[in-house]
This record gives sequence, structure tokens and C-alpha cells, in this order.
Amino acid sequence: LDPGDEVIVLAPYFVEFLAYIDNHGGRPRVVRTGPDFMPDIDAVEAAVSARTKAIVLNSPNNPSGVVYPEHLIADLSAMLSRKEKELDRELYIISDEPYRRIVFDGLKPVSVFNHYRNSIVISSHSKDLALPGERIGYAALNPAAEEHDEIMAGIIYSNRILGFVNAPALMQHAVRAVQHITVSVPDYERKRNMLYGALTEMGYEVVRPQGAFYMFPKSPVEDDVEFVHELLSLLVLVVPGQGFGSPGHFRISYCVDDRTLDNSLEGFRKAAVRYGLTR
Repeated sequence: LDPGDEVIVLAPYFVEFLAYIDNHGGRPRVVRTGPDFMPDIDAVEAAVSARTKAIVLNSPNNPSGVVYPEHLIADLSAMLSRKEKELDRELYIISDEPYRRIVFDGLKPVSVFNHYRNSIVISSHSKDLALPGERIGYAALNPAAEEHDEIMAGIIYSNRILGFVNAPALMQHAVRAVQHITVSVPDYERKRNMLYGALTEMGYEVVRPQGAFYMFPKSPVEDDVEFVHELLSLLVLVVPGQGFGSPGHFRISYCVDDRTLDNSLEGFRKAAVRYGLTR
């Protein structure tokens, strides 16, 4: 990024995206998604300016768990290609994909490389191999990208000087050998089904997630922080949506054991009664 360059970020977003942009002199341009947390192509296009450098995608999404369908990626790519010509400027898609292999309902991961040449994929094995402590992942640059060699050199150089992100050589070999396996996705899907069914039956408004291991229900009151504190008093720990750029919601992480999920339902049920969602 050059100072003042803009990066489009879709809300709800992973909490650190804005800091990444700010740390490098950029300006985040936040675009709200629809009630289903899917991007509105027209809204994204309206946010593109002569200073836009990139858009960050995150699918499966943290915190909502939604998965962007291929037709949406194709439409977004077509719009960006058109804007590149209008602005005479490269626009990049940076696709953050740590949950790429954690998808449900028979879905298949969508490759942005198949739709847009100026694209970069960032991923981590913290989620699909359950190795959060190892801090190991990868960056992949579309071979057809403009200024490919310069960008690749920059990625390699940055990784080399940021010593704390360099995984041990042995772990790099180990991870390469297990690319054919992943965490038990059916277990996460089962947890999703149980929690989604229970919450909707209690009266919570929830967009059914199709990937990752999060849900992002609507708070029954406008102040999501107030509701999060209420749940905390009932021994249920969730995160307010304000931190993800979407106030009025809260995030649940269900990558926990079944007993923890089962025990949380009583707290959700009591909160639903207190706030008039159910009787």
C-alpha cells in the first residue's frame, strides 16, 4: 500500500483487518453486507474510488459463517475487472481463507483464482488442521497477476524479516505431508445443526452458517454489549458484534466439546425468556 490507498472491507469482518490496513498507511473503506451477510455488488462498486487498491474477502466468513457462492465471486470479479479499465489501475482481491476446507451442506470451496487474475489467497492451518499455536499457513499469488514477480518478492521479503511468523522447518515438512487431511468437518456440521436448531426454536434470529465454526445471531436488544454481559451472567461467553463492524449481533464459536454446547443452552434459553423471545 501507498499512504492513503483505500482497501474495501466487508462488514462483518475479522477484527484485525482494519489494523492491518492502518499499520501500512492505508485507509479501510467498510461496506456493510445485507441481512444475509452476503455482499451487495452495487454497494461494493460504489465504494471503489481512484484510491482503491484492494478488497478483502473472507469466505467462509468469521464471524458469520456464511460462504460466498461462486456466482457472487464471479460477479464481483467482473465488476472489479471493469473498474480496473475505468480507473486505469490494478485492483486486487485479497482472499483470507483459513476456513476454506471447513464447509457444510455438500458445498465445495470456490477458488478466486478461477475468476480474477489480480488475486492473492492467504490461509492458515490454525483452523483446518487445528494448529493455532504453530502459526503456520501460506500466501498464494495468482500466476496471472500483474506485477507478479514484484509482489512475490515483497511477500517473501516480508516473511523473512518478520521472524516471528517463520514456522520451524520440521513443521513445514510435516504440514506439507498432511495436506490431504483436515479436522473432522462432520463433527462441526453436527454441532452447527444442533446449535442452530436450538437457538431458532428459542426465537433467536440466526443466519444459518455453511462454513467455519461460528454463528452470528441478532441481539434481541440494540445494545449487543448489554446482551453479551447478560449472557456472561448466565455463564455463556460470546463476543459482541460491534467488534466485527456489525453492532446488534453477537458471535458464538462452537468449536468446543459437546458438553459445553449443551450446558450453554440453558443460559441462552433464560436470556431468550428475559428479553421476550420465548415464553
